[in-house]
Amino acid sequence: MALPSTLKAWSVTELGEPASVLELRDVDAPTPGAGQIAVRVLASAANFPDVLMCRGIYQVKPELPFTPGREVCAEVVAIGPEVTRAAVGDRVLGLTTLPYGGFAQYALMDQSKVHQAPSSLDNAQASCLFIGYQTGWFALHRLARIAPGETLLVHAAAGGVGSAAIQLGKAAGARVIGVVGGQAKAEYARTLGADLVIDRRSEDFVQIVKEATGGRGADVIYDPVGGETYERSTKCIAFEGRIIVVGFAGGEIQSAKLNHALVKNYSIMGIHWGLYNDRKPELVDQCHAELLKLADAGLISPFVSERFTLDGVPQALQRLADGQTVGRVVMESA
Repeated sequence: MALPSTLKAWSVTELGEPASVLELRDVDAPTPGAGQIAVRVLASAANFPDVLMCRGIYQVKPELPFTPGREVCAEVVAIGPEVTRAAVGDRVLGLTTLPYGGFAQYALMDQSKVHQAPSSLDNAQASCLFIGYQTGWFALHRLARIAPGETLLVHAAAGGVGSAAIQLGKAAGARVIGVVGGQAKAEYARTLGADLVIDRRSEDFVQIVKEATGGRGADVIYDPVGGETYERSTKCIAFEGRIIVVGFAGGEIQSAKLNHALVKNYSIMGIHWGLYNDRKPELVDQCHAELLKLADAGLISPFVSERFTLDGVPQALQRLADGQTVGRVVMESA
């Protein structure tokens, strides 16, 4: 399939809530430059950073107008000069290159952010295998060095990065405790394989974690929420434990009390996975190879709870923004 001259894409023309600022427009198709490929979008996974970019409060602030949708599974339709990692017709996954994001018929990708998609996953599942699973793998294995038999506490366990962390923790031989908000999300976390699920709306996760670990606490805490969640996590971290700061979905950036980390002998680690793409891309390739092995073995499998077509993008992103989604929500091509 050749690249058309124009395409339909959801464009952010002003900053605000996704349902208000996304506009379906006919735009010129991207021309791949050196080291770039143009792709037909097969599926594009919704991620919370897409919401934050619509609002203009993410660390990546593309110029207006732009099309969000960083994570895709796609078919290569055109390649630019110096492309060595993909060929026309390949089924790939990875990150789009803004302003040509994935909530469109076609998108643009830099070849350094392109990886072959596994045949063991369908298009929607494959589109979810990059950001969340790469972040989780780097955080749990490269940073925290999680070991079989350790206890892993995952906050926002029904979200994109949290759900990936549950499966990766189980694949690593850890005992996984998931913290969620609401019964629907609790059932989802159990489906993913969490050994114990805590509903933060009705239960005290600090008390339950202490009880479940005989007073020891969790060896590794995976925190995409921040704020009060982080503060309370310090009350149930084990001796020589590791708290991984993944993000601040709760809206508050906390200040770490380093005297407490010193007295209790635990580590505070930050994971900004995007930096690895630029500074150590060979590690991203290695991680992708490990994720392919886990996917092919059935040890990880992104759970897509909602599939929608191009016309459903604003509403789906808004539900994600409002915390109303469970599992991954993905746009699929018609």
